Amino acid sequence: MPLLRIRTEIEDRPGRLALLTAALAGRGANILALSVQVDAGGVVDEFLVDVPAGTAGPRELAEALAAAGGARTAVRPARPHELVDEPTRALVLASRLRTEPHAVPEVLAELLRADESAWARPSDRADADDEYVLTVPLGHGRAVRLRRYGLPFTATEAARADALVRAALPAEPPRPASRRLPLRDGTHVTVRPIERRDAGAIRELHERCSLDSRRMRYFSPKPYPPPRAIERFCDPAHGLTLVAEGPDGSLLALAHLIHVLDPGVAELAFLVEDGWQGRGLGRALAELLLALARERGLVELRATALSENVRMRRLLTSLGGRTRRTEEPSIVEIRLRADGRPAPGALAGWRGDRHL
Repeated sequence: MPLLRIRTEIEDRPGRLALLTAALAGRGANILALSVQVDAGGVVDEFLVDVPAGTAGPRELAEALAAAGGARTAVRPARPHELVDEPTRALVLASRLRTEPHAVPEVLAELLRADESAWARPSDRADADDEYVLTVPLGHGRAVRLRRYGLPFTATEAARADALVRAALPAEPPRPASRRLPLRDGTHVTVRPIERRDAGAIRELHERCSLDSRRMRYFSPKPYPPPRAIERFCDPAHGLTLVAEGPDGSLLALAHLIHVLDPGVAELAFLVEDGWQGRGLGRALAELLLALARERGLVELRATALSENVRMRRLLTSLGGRTRRTEEPSIVEIRLRADGRPAPGALAGWRGDRHL
């Protein structure tokens, strides 16, 4: 019987997966494996199925999934050796990479079932907008470029490749917990993880922020976070919160990576004091959070903003984010891939930033 690998995008709503599986079953497809991946364009469901000879072919299966709500469906032949436990396969490849570090292109191609792989430079962005090409940076000016025909690379796959490389290859020196970031005017600020002793300075930061800045951050002119919120920000299980210190030691900004229920996803949010807005601090913090998200194996960052918050929307879309409407007309959601690749087009039913 033909063995097929099928991928389709679907809106992340309860019951959607059940519709897809029912559609495949209705066409006689036997589901042998299933994985759910996160991508900035939506949720990607991947099925490995066998189909009795003489029944539905790739086109009929794609049409059935489209009728069930799937979008951008891709169907390609698979082979029996692909019926393996994915975590075990990744661990085997990591073990091989430790003993054969020169075989990175071959190992990554096997991990992601790519058709082509070759050494490249991270700065070569000729194929940056090609969803069938993935560049995996290795550090020290090296990278591997992968190409796969028929199946676009997802943000989850980019995170898997990055994690495999970091787990198996020699580690770079650990980054300091505190680091200095240069701003556009040459000023340097210090960014570090939040501490409980910062509660008073955080209150003073909020008091220096205008009502409008606080409203843009919290959707209401919230005076300052209560003590229990500071405790939560300091808890690693909640996520990561950074503070930015100015030359005089005062706190200028708060930046958050907050864990959410979707696997591999975190919520991004930050507040910058009015006097330091427009100087590049927000961009520096957003770029740092993206880098830290990737180090933590996150796939995607999401931010919610008032639709009138043009500065926030422009910043995040300039970093590759994609704006989506929400059920609240005054609120939008912006999604960014943690690997820095531009987000693909939104699914049907969503309207992009040009309509806002």
